[in-house]
Order: sequence, then structure tokens, then C-alpha cells
Amino acid sequence: MASSQQLAQLDRLERQVTTLVAAYQQLREELSDANTTIEQLRADGRDHQKQLREYQNQQNIVKLVQTIAGGEPTQANELKQRLNEYIRELDKCLVYLRD
Repeated sequence: MASSQQLAQLDRLERQVTTLVAAYQQLREELSDANTTIEQLRADGRDHQKQLREYQNQQNIVKLVQTIAGGEPTQANELKQRLNEYIRELDKCLVYLRD
């Protein structure tokens, strides 16, 4: 009798282990999917930040150009210098992005 009870208990344990292994594998797949989603969202966030910086730089350039068009000559020279600095900074960013 004891051996049939032991076999039944082993059978239950085997089913439980099989169930746990299947649950573990499913959770690993879900974790992998979640990690993929996280990486995609991070990439999207980086793209949005890049677009925002580009937009802000464009706004700064537009403001500078508008100010230069209506400003005094001394202010115009100062603003032209600032505009040239922005352009150099943009060139550095472009070189960095190419690498």
C-alpha cells in the first residue's frame, strides 16, 4: 500500500513541477516581451527628445533672425555671433549623430 501512495504522491509532485515549469516559461516570455517594449519606448523617448531639441534650436534661430532684422547694428553683430555659435553647436551635434 505504501508504494501506491508514494507513486500517487510522486505523480502529483510531477504534475505540480510540470505546471510550475510551464508557468515559469510563460513568465520568461512575458518578461522578454516587456523588456522589448521598454527598449522600444526608450528609443521613442530619445527620438522625441532629439526632435524637441531640434525644434527648440529652430525657434532660437528664428527669434535671432527676427531680432537681427529689426535691431540696432551693435545688437545685430552680437546676435549674429550667437547665431554662428548655435550653428557650430548644431554642426557638432550632427557630427556626433553620424558617429
